[in-house]
Amino acid sequence: MAPALRRGSYWTLHYGLLAIYLFVALFPLFWLLKVSVTPNDLLYSEGIRLWPSRATLEHFRFVLAHSDFPLFFRNSVIVSAGTAIAVAIIASLSGYAMSRFQFRGKFWFIGLMLITQMFPLVMLVAPIFKMFSPLGLTNSLTGLIIVYTAFNVPFATFLMQSFFDGIPKELEEAASIDGASRFRAFRQIILPLTLPGIAATLGFVFTAAWSELLFALMLISKTDASTFPVGLLSFVSKFSVDFGQMMAAGVLALIPACLSFLLIQRYLVQGLTAGAVKG
Repeated sequence: MAPALRRGSYWTLHYGLLAIYLFVALFPLFWLLKVSVTPNDLLYSEGIRLWPSRATLEHFRFVLAHSDFPLFFRNSVIVSAGTAIAVAIIASLSGYAMSRFQFRGKFWFIGLMLITQMFPLVMLVAPIFKMFSPLGLTNSLTGLIIVYTAFNVPFATFLMQSFFDGIPKELEEAASIDGASRFRAFRQIILPLTLPGIAATLGFVFTAAWSELLFALMLISKTDASTFPVGLLSFVSKFSVDFGQMMAAGVLALIPACLSFLLIQRYLVQGLTAGAVKG
């Protein structure tokens, strides 16, 4: 086979597999949008079609004007943003300490953080509920932020540590020679260089908190403190499921996650590859 033909076959296979992957990944989102604009009278009568013969925005109007979804949406924004900010601050400080300092028990500290990632979350629901009840942290957005922060800090710490490892220590030594304290060198020199890592941390933590259901379902029983994953269950009644309204709410719920990644995409790839290549 000629080299040109081999190259052509390679690129055909390459783009063919990529197209298949994109189709598998994006088709559920397309179907989500399709159902959200399909009128109820056509949802079952038309069978399987790529697009309904008549589209409507009635489901979106009902979700925004006649349901509790705006309240659920607001609660999710508060919880996800609060968790992402708290984790970014804690992970930045702990990641810097893990990268720059040698202290007694560091090995065991790292092992303990790894162990916390090994437990199935469902095992921890009952103990956390038992612990939070006397403190008044059930049915509370603050309680959710605390739980989500605790579970996301270990991963974020390792991510930030790998990024700090890629920043030369000589920068801090030069700042120290010029009279800067360690904290000032960290704040004015090192921290701005870690923006890609911070952006990657914010993106992943925000998305994880935004879509979390287990603890939001088990720790929250009041409607005014529910987040949108729990709120989606309100579209499921005893004898039926309003798929149109549920899909419309799902489409609206995708917007913050998509916007967060659009805002940090310039930093995201650099943050994800930080520490991947050494030397």
